[in-house]
Amino acid sequence: MMAWAWRCGVMVLMAGATMPAAMADPASPPGGSAAPLSLTALQQLETGLWQLDVKGRAPRQVCVADPVALVQVEHDQPGCSRFVIANGPKSSTVHYSCQRTGWGRTTVRVETPRTAVIQTQGISRNAPFDYIVEARRIGACGGQAAARQR
Repeated sequence: MMAWAWRCGVMVLMAGATMPAAMADPASPPGGSAAPLSLTALQQLETGLWQLDVKGRAPRQVCVADPVALVQVEHDQPGCSRFVIANGPKSSTVHYSCQRTGWGRTTVRVETPRTAVIQTQGISRNAPFDYIVEARRIGACGGQAAARQR
């Protein structure tokens, strides 16, 4: 179950993918009906097996069942709170916080339904990170990759 909480004067999504209908007014307390977390740019991306390339690192392949998972490439775990900073037609920016492991701020810029550029920075396991990921869909998920769906 997803829930909203107030942290440091900011409404934050806890553990996943719902947001209140009245998100436009952060001064009002959460309530009313909830809708799935919807990032306009990421809705254009296809699901499937994606390759994530970061300069200086070995490529990583992930099965993406929900493109919203691409906002947390550094903290690949459930249970993180999320706050949408920008939600445009070609680019979405999200701040997230993961209990005991850190936080991040990620911008996903969609180039085509099969390619995106992800800029992410924050703190992971008490160390800073800041890098750019070139992400591209390389096929359908299958076998072992399906077990790692995010």
